[in-house]
Amino acid sequence: MGEKNNEILEWAKALGFALIIVFIVRTFLITPIVVEGASMNTILHDQERMIVSKLGEPERFDIVVFHANDEQDYIKRVIGLPGDRIEYKEDTLFINGKAYKEPFLDKQKENIEGDLTKPFKLENTAVGKATVPEGYLFVMGGNRRNSTDSRQIGAIPKEELVGTTNIVYYPIRDIRIIENKR
Repeated sequence: MGEKNNEILEWAKALGFALIIVFIVRTFLITPIVVEGASMNTILHDQERMIVSKLGEPERFDIVVFHANDEQDYIKRVIGLPGDRIEYKEDTLFINGKAYKEPFLDKQKENIEGDLTKPFKLENTAVGKATVPEGYLFVMGGNRRNSTDSRQIGAIPKEELVGTTNIVYYPIRDIRIIENKR
């Protein structure tokens, strides 16, 4: 009976240790997320599963996950960093007066007529200021005509970030790493 109790104790220790490792990894390093909706089409698709890294600071054009409200997380792309002036005109992104290419939108632009992104200036969005405030990010979805993003909900506080993501792991046939071209 004593040998059986030792074996059970060893299994319990191993299971406890594994659970602690999983807790630490999910809390501080990575977590899975499911894409819901079409706001990031054509880069990401509804029901794809991704790995979110909780390490490091997001950079311009990274795909980020953040808490939009108590029940929902959103997946969007970082367009503006603190202090940036953002403007769109003639379907071109201008940050601090400099035009930026967005090659991740090329496929989306192929399937539409007219501008993908309607013209705007940062101060005319829900942000209501000329620059992205300190401690905040300006984010937009890839499906610009069908995305609730910083234009409507305002700049995102950095403390609401879950992390960055660029690895799709499911469905298996669609496994890929998404380049965040800068």
